[in-house]
Amino acid sequence: MASSSAAGAGSTDPTAARRNTKRPKYSKFTQQELPACKPILTPRAVISAFLLVSVVFVPIGVAALIASRKVVEIVYRYESKCIPSNVTDRVAYIQSSADKTCRISLDVTKHMKSPIYVYYQLDNFYQNHRRYVKSRSDEQLRDRSEEGSTSACKPEDTANGKPIVPCGLIAWSLFNDTYSFFRGNKNLTVNKKGISWKSDREHKFGKDVFPKNFQNSSIRGGASLNESIPLSEQEDLIVWMRTAALPTFRKLYGKIEVDLNEGDTINVTLQNNYNTYSFSGRKKLVLSTTSWLGGKNDFLGIAYLTVGGLCFFLALAFTIVYFVKPRQLGDPSYLSWNRNPGGH
Repeated sequence: MASSSAAGAGSTDPTAARRNTKRPKYSKFTQQELPACKPILTPRAVISAFLLVSVVFVPIGVAALIASRKVVEIVYRYESKCIPSNVTDRVAYIQSSADKTCRISLDVTKHMKSPIYVYYQLDNFYQNHRRYVKSRSDEQLRDRSEEGSTSACKPEDTANGKPIVPCGLIAWSLFNDTYSFFRGNKNLTVNKKGISWKSDREHKFGKDVFPKNFQNSSIRGGASLNESIPLSEQEDLIVWMRTAALPTFRKLYGKIEVDLNEGDTINVTLQNNYNTYSFSGRKKLVLSTTSWLGGKNDFLGIAYLTVGGLCFFLALAFTIVYFVKPRQLGDPSYLSWNRNPGGH
């Protein structure tokens, strides 16, 4: 036993030593000894990097801006113009059963190549409100057997003692203005197929789920739904249920699949049904073409041009400093203890 204890005390076994210490097992990863690239930021390298960014970003910004400017867009605000001049209480008017047909004209100032996308735009409508966003039942929308899953849909969960399908405030407030377009005496058909996301149609809205007891509560919110058509085919609802992040947003209403020529006058007959007057909201009708970059949006092009221009300016400034007042790389005379020999 004594010899065994002596051997243990004087053992040089590394395994035994490791058990008696908190030092981690050695590896290049834990000790940060892996090969690494540590570039030296010389003036030439920095100037070259800034020039490379500017050379790449400026052309992209110009191309994005040109693409955005080629998009032809017609925007018409109509919520005020579609109220009769003798109406003083707009909220009472929009909630009444009066005829709300409104006719407007849109002038085409540039050739618009099909497809022409028709949007409705709402301003000052907060679809991102926490209670509004949560007032829905994704289980009910997907699965017919989950028809009673309405616990998250209050206050639009049941009506007359029966569950509402689809339930919740989002579906209840479905946009219900309608638009009809005419060029001369010819009707312009609006294609409303394929306006929603394919993933939403196939995975979020069931093919065997049909509207039930919808808009039967005491207060009517927005549009009604055809109870003979499954939710997966009711694309206006699917588009509306994808809530917007900002209080000003556009949602796709449909597509006009014929070209509109410069000088055409488009007559629009719309039903001004949706109540935005109670919260000072605004409604706009938008006709727009698209480019390879999407709709009209100058921000991306301006952002690329700004970054590219800033990098070019910095490259130019560093180049001037480098030639006017050069400095030797790694010059020890610039160290603080050499610039202040006294150590202060």
